Amino acid sequence: MLKQLTHITATILLLNGLAATVRADNPTHLQQLLSTKSCSQCDLSNAGLVMNDLAGANLSQANLIGANLSQANLAGADLRGANLTGASLNGANLTGADLRGATLAGTDLRSAYLVNAKLQGIDTRTAYLQGAVGIPLSLGTAEDFYKLGLLEWEKSDFTSSIENFDRAILLKPEFPGAYLARSLAKYRLQDDKGAMTDALRAERLFFAQANREGTKLAQAAIAKLKLASQPTPPPGVGNGNVVDFFSSLTSFLKFF
Repeated sequence: MLKQLTHITATILLLNGLAATVRADNPTHLQQLLSTKSCSQCDLSNAGLVMNDLAGANLSQANLIGANLSQANLAGADLRGANLTGASLNGANLTGADLRGATLAGTDLRSAYLVNAKLQGIDTRTAYLQGAVGIPLSLGTAEDFYKLGLLEWEKSDFTSSIENFDRAILLKPEFPGAYLARSLAKYRLQDDKGAMTDALRAERLFFAQANREGTKLAQAAIAKLKLASQPTPPPGVGNGNVVDFFSSLTSFLKFF
């Protein structure tokens, strides 16, 4: 009986999954897209297009509100003026896609590939960009990339964290918080020299900007790094202690 129930449950889940793949507010438009890869101004709201190959598709001015395009291949797709409010593009390939004029309110672009995508003038303030690859500098401010870096840090993705801190620093070279945060990420990737260089830079900038709290935090980080770098660190100052100390700084870093 248990085996039979398991089979029935699996069948129901499969059918539900298939239904989700073809569901849309306008099934005729969905069929047109799947058949021709051209559906300009179509109503594809709530369409389930997970992992579909839509490379080069014409979706200009399409209504894609709530559509699920997770892991879809949209390389080179024309999405100019498309409404992607609340749509999921999690892990989607948007390499070279044209999104100029698109609405990205609440759009999930986590882990999406945005290399060479045309995103000029797009408002991404409410979009989710954590882990997205190839985010252009024009898409955010130094503070935006700094916040993304902190989010990646909290997920222990230190490589992506550093990439976002790099962008923040490129846009705002005298951003002490970004240097200190990048120092912590570099230490977690065992780049002790780079971590020290960034911590020292953060201290100088905090001091020059008369930020006492920031200066103290940077100095504390420098002291921990110096102790940990000794051939025989003092008792209680091993790698784990430094990691715990740096982790405790993340709540403070959110205010810089």
